[in-house]
Amino acid sequence: MGKRFDAGAQVGVVIVGAGPAGLVLGNLLLARGIECVILERRDREAVEGRARAGFLAAHSVRLLTEHGLGAGLLARGRPHGTCLFRSEQGEFTLGYGKLGQGEVHTVYPQQELARDLLAEYLRRGGEIRFGAEVEEISEGRVRVRGAEDVAGRYVAGCDGHRGVGRGALAAHGIRTARWDHGVTWLAVLVEAPPSLAAVGYALHDRGFAGHMARTETVTRYYLQCPRGTDPAQWDEDRIWTELATRLRTDEFGPLHQGPVLEKTVVDLRSDVLDTPGTGRLWLAGDAAGLISPSAAKGANLAVLQAERLAEAFTEALTRGDETDLARYASYCLPRVWRAHEFSHWMSGLLHGPSTDDPEARYGRALQYARLDSLRTSRAHQDFFAENYTGI
Repeated sequence: MGKRFDAGAQVGVVIVGAGPAGLVLGNLLLARGIECVILERRDREAVEGRARAGFLAAHSVRLLTEHGLGAGLLARGRPHGTCLFRSEQGEFTLGYGKLGQGEVHTVYPQQELARDLLAEYLRRGGEIRFGAEVEEISEGRVRVRGAEDVAGRYVAGCDGHRGVGRGALAAHGIRTARWDHGVTWLAVLVEAPPSLAAVGYALHDRGFAGHMARTETVTRYYLQCPRGTDPAQWDEDRIWTELATRLRTDEFGPLHQGPVLEKTVVDLRSDVLDTPGTGRLWLAGDAAGLISPSAAKGANLAVLQAERLAEAFTEALTRGDETDLARYASYCLPRVWRAHEFSHWMSGLLHGPSTDDPEARYGRALQYARLDSLRTSRAHQDFFAENYTGI
């Protein structure tokens, strides 16, 4: 699809994976005159239809807009600058868009962003091969099951934390730092308008519950659940009953209900590679580091990394200068770790112990002390706002 390269020819960059990182990278490379091809194991319908995160930070919006990739989000995205917290202490709303750096999020479902990016990539003449299952990456050569190998001067692994790109980099002895937050969410997508005017975080003895608007007719909810939970155990009645309990609808009003479109289980885990690449293989997005969804950082880190990698590849391919590639890790990792620190902090704020022993009671008391500090301290609020919307 798009421009076809001859079998056996070497392109500038082979991109493995058509998520946000791969599609942004492909578009930026084409804009710089760099030939590339994207290999994606799924079909086009799956790429354009997978419902994922929908919160774009101001930096991501600026970057996409500056590079001609923001028409859809500017037309259909919705600015969002408030979040609210509910607990046994009541409810308070935080207008983070007027705190910190004064930046807001843009709510734009990731599947819509993927459609925009893919359409623009093809309009620019890019090639993407759907159903291309990559088996191995070695020295710029990508082996595809049942097809000719694809060769590139460089390979960009943008195929997620379980992808072949990360596996190939591990062969170079790259170490991984990882953390299991010990928390699991039931992620539920419902066909119903948002019930709250803001992103909602509910702290409850039964576990965390979250409310995130996606569109005017679709809402994402999260319910903390035990590790190993089978989504099939949660029918619609159970989901709505538990959401009503944890979001305290008896106190704050009912939720808009509708059919459940999707339910999956997400274990909150994080990891970061010591370096996101070496030689001819470089990673971006979840392939370079998996971050828990508790602070909506994943897609935004992917966009930032894709921009930096596009600049580095361009310098290497047009001028033979690999300085920016050598600096890719030193540029990205401080920002990645700052995002992880805030995500880790958010996880501690939202998830309290589930038992009733003395240590658990101590932990829950600390959880509510953090929440009270966020409610009453302007310095704490500015810190939250700056990190919530930033990278």
